[in-house]
Amino acid sequence: MSWVQDVFGVRKPIIAMCHLRAMPGDPGYDPARGVGWVIDMARRDLDALQAGGVDAVMFSNEFSLPYVIKEDIITVATMARVIGELSSEVKVPYGVNVLWDPMASVDLAVATGARFVREIFSGVYASDFGLWNTSGGEVVRHQHAIHGQGVRLLYNIVPEAATYLASRDVADIARSTVFNTNPDALCVSGITAGVEASASVLRKVKQAVPETVVFANTGVRLANVEEQLSVADGAVVGTTFKRDGHTWNEVDQDRVKAFMQKVKSLRR
Repeated sequence: MSWVQDVFGVRKPIIAMCHLRAMPGDPGYDPARGVGWVIDMARRDLDALQAGGVDAVMFSNEFSLPYVIKEDIITVATMARVIGELSSEVKVPYGVNVLWDPMASVDLAVATGARFVREIFSGVYASDFGLWNTSGGEVVRHQHAIHGQGVRLLYNIVPEAATYLASRDVADIARSTVFNTNPDALCVSGITAGVEASASVLRKVKQAVPETVVFANTGVRLANVEEQLSVADGAVVGTTFKRDGHTWNEVDQDRVKAFMQKVKSLRR
């Protein structure tokens, strides 16, 4: 697990989500405001997250609802532009997540210099987006083909809005995923963004693969962060940093500071 310290510089890092507003091709895109507004809003959230003391950020097209399993080129191209515009201002390690497209996520990471990606890399699921079939072997081969070996892969094995087609225990899924694909980390999620990952599921996964990094992926907040980090090796945090704790609001710097002060006290 030494890569966590190497990338983030701390134990139990907090990876903050920088949710990009709807972009060209997304139903919610506002052409009157244009891509410039998307960049301005991302900059505002990035500034608040960094001023609040997060350990890393992850850029994601959270506002691209309804999501697709293979993303359009325009979305990936626009994300690359946004990150490129902001790259000189990013002072912490950063990653990317193109929902819900693992190939595009790796491509974007290599193009923008991101250190890690989070996606669904393995398993077959029945989801709100249709039948979700993955191929971790193809993704890893593609990663090597484009010289992205240094990009860390965070596997979400309890994906949001989906259920595993086979009737398998989550501990077995964790063990076989680690054996077959050697992920850099496993992520455990609730049913949607902002919904807490079950503490019992998180514990079961960590006990099944104690030598693998396990992140709490959704719903970590001030009230439960001590319990979640007592098991998890870090957390991905988005909703709790937003104004009023609402996923679609802007980042509230005061909420970020309060949360990070709590995390730093737990580390001590």
